[in-house]
Amino acid sequence: MDSEQNTRCGLVAVVGAPNAGKSTLVNALVGQKVAIVSPKAQTTRARLLGIAIEGDAQIMLVDTPGIFEPRRRLDRAMVQAAWGGAESADIVALVVDAKAGLGPRVADIAEALKDRPERKLLILNKVDLADKGRLLVHAERLNAAVPFAETFFVSAATGDGVEQLKAALAAAMPAGPWHFPEDQVSDATDRMAAAEITREQLYLQLHAELPYASAVETEQYKERDDGSVEIHQQILVERPSQRAIILGKGGQRLKEIGSRARQEIANMLGHRVHLYLHVKVKADWDEDRGLYREIGLDWVE
Repeated sequence: MDSEQNTRCGLVAVVGAPNAGKSTLVNALVGQKVAIVSPKAQTTRARLLGIAIEGDAQIMLVDTPGIFEPRRRLDRAMVQAAWGGAESADIVALVVDAKAGLGPRVADIAEALKDRPERKLLILNKVDLADKGRLLVHAERLNAAVPFAETFFVSAATGDGVEQLKAALAAAMPAGPWHFPEDQVSDATDRMAAAEITREQLYLQLHAELPYASAVETEQYKERDDGSVEIHQQILVERPSQRAIILGKGGQRLKEIGSRARQEIANMLGHRVHLYLHVKVKADWDEDRGLYREIGLDWVE
């Protein structure tokens, strides 16, 4: 936007339990894909900023990892990233899977939100799949527990209710200059986004075969003289059996993962991409400080 007069800009922290649809919602609000999505719980690991524009307002959406009971260092780092994403936010939006209903995880998050000073919104997502008779019950129970300013019923997957939510978020943004150029949709570097795209393909193609304990690390990222990009990525797993699953028979599974990831990375960058993947067994990869920096998480003792 050329003029900073009458512009508004603010931060919205999107929190919730795993698989509530936070990343799908952020993508829908931005209007294009900025966060990876899969049916696997805890797909989002680090804080990611999606940037949406609505009229004179720039809405900075922090897509946070799902909040759950942490069991190991990686879990603790993810939960810290989730709550850290809510710091200094103008709005904290609690996204709830309306189909799954209210469980102990949602209740715990609501309890933690109750006394926070930020303006709080309740977003019941997946209303296209939910029992319609239960929606108002969910909303009433959560509003009784937390002083939400507004409640929204949406389906991030179908787009139902998303425009109304986006308009409300824009209207709530404080006056001030935009923090990002109008055409920027995320704060993720190309290097980080490329690793996330490959990780998404792992989840989408392997489903339950691949355990949660895997990571993608970009070892090399360079532009060639012809304008194309060369990327070398390492897929880390804990056991040889997991490596075999990713490779597939004759390496065909890894080739398919690489092919689809390469195509999507090329679409994102607008350049030809040369993607080289290899799979490494590293039993304690989640104890590597350097990898935490690579995937955008803080080291948690």
